[in-house]
Amino acid sequence: MNVVLTTDSVPDQEKVTYWNEVMSATLVPMTVSPRGTGPFDGRIATRHIGYLQVSTVEADAKFVSRTPALITPSSEALVAVGVQISGTATFAQGGRTTEVGEGDLVVYETGRPYSFDYPQRFTTHVFQLPRRTLTVPDSDIRRVAGNAIHTGAGVAATLFPFLTALASLACAHPPVIAHRLADDFVDLLGTLLTERTHPGGAQPDTASAALLLRVREHIDRNLGDPDLSPESIARAHGMSVRYLHKLFEGEETTVCRLVQRRRLEECSRELARRGRATPSVSAVAHRWGFSSPAHFSRVFRAAYGVPPREWHALHSAPSRLLPVPAGPSPAPSVTMADGPRHPRHLRLESA
Repeated sequence: MNVVLTTDSVPDQEKVTYWNEVMSATLVPMTVSPRGTGPFDGRIATRHIGYLQVSTVEADAKFVSRTPALITPSSEALVAVGVQISGTATFAQGGRTTEVGEGDLVVYETGRPYSFDYPQRFTTHVFQLPRRTLTVPDSDIRRVAGNAIHTGAGVAATLFPFLTALASLACAHPPVIAHRLADDFVDLLGTLLTERTHPGGAQPDTASAALLLRVREHIDRNLGDPDLSPESIARAHGMSVRYLHKLFEGEETTVCRLVQRRRLEECSRELARRGRATPSVSAVAHRWGFSSPAHFSRVFRAAYGVPPREWHALHSAPSRLLPVPAGPSPAPSVTMADGPRHPRHLRLESA
């Protein structure tokens, strides 16, 4: 749906108040102060393309600020991209100030204070997307924020026409097409951020390795939580689910398979203990995060070749000496939510 709001029918003495309300409701809460004493006019058109919000703002000279008082902890973290179509702006965030000219891009976070100073009438496109959809670390975004990005070369030269085309789309797309367009935008933006922060192509392997280690430790500490999932793991580490899956690309496993494998390993060890009373199979499964006994029995047998009860009987019998397995073989445990879509829609099967 395309929503267009203008100040045309608003009395002059009410236009500033009205424009503050419109901008805050359409984008994020902010303060808008017109420059000069003359009449103020503005227009904003907004539409959604999947999870991407696209707004085009045309207005007279003004100063826009988002102060700490306007930022609430409960607000969803958003990343925005401004595309300066006409006029100029002075943008500030994170202690940096940059001059944004016609054709330039600027990336910023709505969860941190920022300001735009437009000295003359201007037109800009504003693209807002959830932070969780980007796979790049916060440090990369903050290294780029506060800098004007010229669109004459590099990835920006590809991104700029794509953004202007998205902003000018007049018709609504079916949901599957809209989400693909939003995913294309996310991929291009992530590539741009990587290009700007790692121009030599080198990636911060040590940082990724440390983060992967923390994720693995978190999984081990929370194996007994039946709600342990890619979503909860990503949320606990302040990253998107897409970025979590990207961390595991070189690990020869997925985060879902790792969770299931570690749970099975702990269950197999507990069921193989001797010399003490062993809890029932269902109690062991429940302790390590499996909420469905039938599902546990199925994946255990697929991994170890025998049902859990037989495993327990074989290993608890004093006359049998069996080798300790190296661990379960990888077994598919990832299903797609609502059909084959982007990797971030992966969910952990109910355990």
